[in-house]
Amino acid sequence: MSRRGQPLPDFCRPPRIAAVCGITQLAVVLLFLSPLGVHPGGLTAFLAASAFGQWLALSAAVLLCRIGPMLAALPLVLASAAASTLVGMVTALAAWLLYVLDRELQYRALQHLGAVQFSLGTALMMALLCAVMLRYFYVREQWQAQVKANAAASLQALQARINPHFLFNSMNTIAALVRKDAATAERAIEDLSDLFRAALGDERADAALAEELQVVRQYLAIEQLRLGARLRVDWHLPESLPQQCRLPRLLLQPLFENAVLHGIAPRPEGGEIRVDAEAANGRLRLTLSNPLAPDGGGVHGHGHALVSVTRRLELYYGGRARLQSAREDGCFVIRLELPCD
Repeated sequence: MSRRGQPLPDFCRPPRIAAVCGITQLAVVLLFLSPLGVHPGGLTAFLAASAFGQWLALSAAVLLCRIGPMLAALPLVLASAAASTLVGMVTALAAWLLYVLDRELQYRALQHLGAVQFSLGTALMMALLCAVMLRYFYVREQWQAQVKANAAASLQALQARINPHFLFNSMNTIAALVRKDAATAERAIEDLSDLFRAALGDERADAALAEELQVVRQYLAIEQLRLGARLRVDWHLPESLPQQCRLPRLLLQPLFENAVLHGIAPRPEGGEIRVDAEAANGRLRLTLSNPLAPDGGGVHGHGHALVSVTRRLELYYGGRARLQSAREDGCFVIRLELPCD
């Protein structure tokens, strides 16, 4: 921990404060279980030590929360040393007050120890515990940052694979139109330009739900030029849908593309894609269904898109989203559920 400008771990968050209390309580338990000369004194002494330990833990967490920003300009070694020293000083004062209170109230629980021995011993243990916690939380935050960076890199790699795939299919559609209707192909090129401007014109890895639905509609409009009346889309989107919900960019388009390529295009009569969506309890649920291919297959055709979208969901949401697929009544059904805070 020697780099300059790296702030101390944030101790202002409730989960971090709870972790400090838990680690301190574990230290109290270990002291009472140690066979190296520690005299527990029974359950009453253990409860008293636990209460004192939690008081010190909360005090240390509050102190670290307050002084953390003040020490941010120091190298991490000096900042950690200063924080541990301050925690030790506060602990020494608290231990001395407890020793005086024990003597004045004549409990005599600590009188077999000297005031200096008890105060400095407790302060040293708390300072060392503070140093260990600072190191632990720092390493943990660095590890989480590295995992997040790796996930972002993987997400971008998947995105880079999807974009050319999307482009090639769209250009094939336009190439087919050029031979039949040049004017329609020209309009399709304009639509494709607008589509890519909306889908790829931002460096961010995510987009609002409204933007993703617009990308899907533009893609379907291009396919509609090729398939005509064979492609039908039945939308069921309530007005209460959270349009600003964030999700990975181009998450929905591959699912619709596969519905068209593997469920609609192979059928001479075409078919209908049904889209249902709802939002409740901070979750967005979207159901997409399309007819199976004429040979009764269709599941394997959706494999690449499902694997790619599932992987992107794992990287973006970390297990809080899920994608399910099934064959139901002659249709291939995809159910997507993700958090929408």
